[in-house]
Amino acid sequence: MIATDCVQRVALGNTEVAFMVHDNQTLLLGIGESQNYADNYLKLAEAYPACFKLTELQISGENKHISTQSKGGRLNGSYAGTTLAFKDFEEKATENGKILTINEESEELGINVVSYFEMYEDSQVVRVWKTIKNVGTEDVGLEAIPTIAYTGVMQQGLYPYDYTENMSLIVPSNAWEAELQWHSHTLKDLGLVYDAERVEPNSQRVSYSNRNSWSSAEYSPEAILYDGNSKQVAMWQIENNGAWHYELGDSQDGLLNLQISGPEEHDTHWWKSLSADESFTTVPVGFVQMTGNFESAIDEMTKYRRIIRRANDDDVKLPIIFNDYMNCLMGDPTTEKEIPLIDAAKEAGAEYFVVDCGWYADGFWWDSIGEWKESKKRFPNGLIEVMDYIKSKDMVPGLWLEIETMGVKCPLIDQLPDEWFFMRHGHKVKDTDRYHLDFRNPEVRDFATKTVDRLINDYHIGYIKMDYNTPTGIGTDYNSDSVGEGLLSHNRAYLQWVDETMDKYPNLVIENCGSGGMRHDYAMLSRHSIQSATDQTDYIQNGAIAAVGASAMTPEQCAIWSYPLNDGDEEETIYNMVNSMLVRVHQSGYLNELSSSRFDLVKEGISVYKSYRDMIPNAVPVWPTGLANINDSSTSYGLIAGDKLLLSVSNVNEYQGDMTLDLHEYGHAEDVKQIYPQNDEQVSYKLYNDQLQVKFPHDKMARLYEVKLNK
Repeated sequence: MIATDCVQRVALGNTEVAFMVHDNQTLLLGIGESQNYADNYLKLAEAYPACFKLTELQISGENKHISTQSKGGRLNGSYAGTTLAFKDFEEKATENGKILTINEESEELGINVVSYFEMYEDSQVVRVWKTIKNVGTEDVGLEAIPTIAYTGVMQQGLYPYDYTENMSLIVPSNAWEAELQWHSHTLKDLGLVYDAERVEPNSQRVSYSNRNSWSSAEYSPEAILYDGNSKQVAMWQIENNGAWHYELGDSQDGLLNLQISGPEEHDTHWWKSLSADESFTTVPVGFVQMTGNFESAIDEMTKYRRIIRRANDDDVKLPIIFNDYMNCLMGDPTTEKEIPLIDAAKEAGAEYFVVDCGWYADGFWWDSIGEWKESKKRFPNGLIEVMDYIKSKDMVPGLWLEIETMGVKCPLIDQLPDEWFFMRHGHKVKDTDRYHLDFRNPEVRDFATKTVDRLINDYHIGYIKMDYNTPTGIGTDYNSDSVGEGLLSHNRAYLQWVDETMDKYPNLVIENCGSGGMRHDYAMLSRHSIQSATDQTDYIQNGAIAAVGASAMTPEQCAIWSYPLNDGDEEETIYNMVNSMLVRVHQSGYLNELSSSRFDLVKEGISVYKSYRDMIPNAVPVWPTGLANINDSSTSYGLIAGDKLLLSVSNVNEYQGDMTLDLHEYGHAEDVKQIYPQNDEQVSYKLYNDQLQVKFPHDKMARLYEVKLNK
């Protein structure tokens, strides 16, 4: 039993979870890097235990908040959370580290909550989730239970302290073809007001949410909080393939409060009724707090993402994938068009060849999806002719599939009951001529399984590009406590189906694509080995997205298009190749129609990539000139493994021809060489005092370098 008012630290290396028990309540003091807690910080925890409670909880029929100031939509300051009494805790070793469980129970409300904190040997990130169980006799209406409720984030030794002036929230916004646009704002700029004399928390908050099945529709389910004064950084990722929410606000006496949650009622339309003996587990969250900057946090998150990801050969071997869609066939495949592309892809060095959308439709590919039978018009001798031709070239064949939706012109629509689909207000949910299948229905899952079985057996495929072009909206009210609960249950049922499919076909590669990067979360990416980062068709803007892809996923999972244009030139071809060469190569474009010199540049780029691709799964990303935005005049992005730094440098604007990259933070730069293209009379470069200087003679040029580091 923990001694009352004594700080308890459960640590692994320099990472810890610190808590204390005060008046039988569990108070969370810190998650992340070990801290020296200031006396006044601990006194605040004792004076205001409700602000530091481990679990925030909102139950229907109970007071949402205990403070008159903390009312409204905020998740902190909940009454139900104060009724939870500490029971016990347990610390256990795991294969990769250890796990701490803290057990709380409310006799008044008849609920039990167990909080889980998993720590790892190879990353400072802590994975957190909670399970709530109804241990009473009456139903319990659950409105919110954040995975992490944390007062005093990055303030343990800095109280009182104006966090609004010194802390910045760095958030990646998303749009179709404009993913991962990171923006930094001080908390003051975002509207938070600091008042160290405030006795009670106020109603103000800064919040970000997602409300549909595109988890990254507007913002990625991750963020970074940086303190420029203490040089501390925190980062979190919410691991759900649907709705999520997080918020920052004042807690007590000027303390900063952070709530990180999956779906909840106020912001994301989720409510669940727990019957007696029923349990609910929250969405997992990966969280790190440490000394460092945004790169330090992303590096630790990269290591963590590799730990929680399903083991697979694809993320070890990093094969070259040719896909016939982007700036190529664009959904209009035929046998006649595919054969010369297959020949060219093989000669360039591709190892997979994927036939993208349209293979099932005689005409427009969008609104007829769902039956998944080949078009005899497109493939007179059957699609198997193309698949077998791919195999004859020693490449693995693949097909595009969008298993979660059906087009309005699909012949099956009129044959299927409403129970197969997302429903709201008595109608099937329709978005952009698509209906959404509900994977809670076992018949839907069986249909999906039989579809995959048939494609594998009939066409001998080893790769599926699993696309997802239209989101569900806020959820389904059919057989659901709430539309948000219907969405979450569907999301989890879909993940279960993915798990079962991958268990059944362990060598099958299933790409995660959400109209590009609209669903790049680690509920999906802990399973899928590869993620389509974007559908951007402009190679310059594609390069800017490519330069930040590894901020949201491991580089070996980040698929970036390289698509030399029919009317392009050699520099455009080089730029296209460099875009993909520090992540996963998604080659496309009419390679069979390129000039010999441009084709040779594609072939050279793939060959160079193969020479170092075994380094990528062990590397961490760096950004010498910061995280790129889509309209930046220049970009840089690198990978470090051991004493080697691979670095891409791109010049977009003609006025940025001379670029200087400061590399001293990564070690002493002893030597540099340009590795792509290898024969170059255009660009000059030199290394001096850990500064790499690159001179581009004109705009829209990109190069790839290898730097030897002495750490």
